[in-house]
Amino acid sequence: MVFTDDTAGALVSAVALANSGEDPDTLVTRDQLKEFFARHHYTGRFDGDAAELDAVRALRPSLRTLLTSDRDTAVELVNAILADACALPRLVRHGETDWHLHAVSDDSPLARRIAVETAMAMIDVIRADELSRLTICAAECEGIVLDLSRNRSRKFCSTACGNRTAVAAYRTRQAGT
Repeated sequence: MVFTDDTAGALVSAVALANSGEDPDTLVTRDQLKEFFARHHYTGRFDGDAAELDAVRALRPSLRTLLTSDRDTAVELVNAILADACALPRLVRHGETDWHLHAVSDDSPLARRIAVETAMAMIDVIRADELSRLTICAAECEGIVLDLSRNRSRKFCSTACGNRTAVAAYRTRQAGT
């Protein structure tokens, strides 16, 4: 494993959130926000109202910038997020999840918790000099790819992009024969 479970989980969630803003937008309703919250195992405060949905949606461009930045820029962005949130890392354990880091209170707004958890995860990525695990999809979309595989072979942001590329390559080969 490259990163701890909480780091990998925060990165997966941040990439999913950033990619949700790509066409078609997949985070437009409160039900979709509730699904996102559950799928990515967030705990703590969840208002589920329109204001929270708007705040989480508004976070997407800054997450995209952070996840696609060079190392030095990522450091500046991480430091700014943590300072803005007055983050104070502490170890917590809840449910079936063993000790892991939280840096803001569980009753902080969801968008702030997502930003801070992403910043905390990016600390590990930056320190390990593993930003190459975050790339842009090899298909002709703008999706972010998080490659946590051992052999660093992931090229597509989704199965759909991978399949679409494979079909196009097949059709090209068939047309050439």
